[in-house]
Amino acid sequence: MNVLVILIPVSLVLGALGLAAFLWSLRANQYEDLEGDAWRILSEDDKTPPDKP
Repeated sequence: MNVLVILIPVSLVLGALGLAAFLWSLRANQYEDLEGDAWRILSEDDKTPPDKP
């Protein structure tokens, strides 16, 4: 039972740190453009068509 005196506060602190990191990511607009990254992978970098032999 003595170990619970240590584990419960440690788990609460870790949970609070995770929540703080999530709230920071929301305020820093980390989830602003989720569709842009998905489409950027599929788009071609070269604007000129390849030569056909």
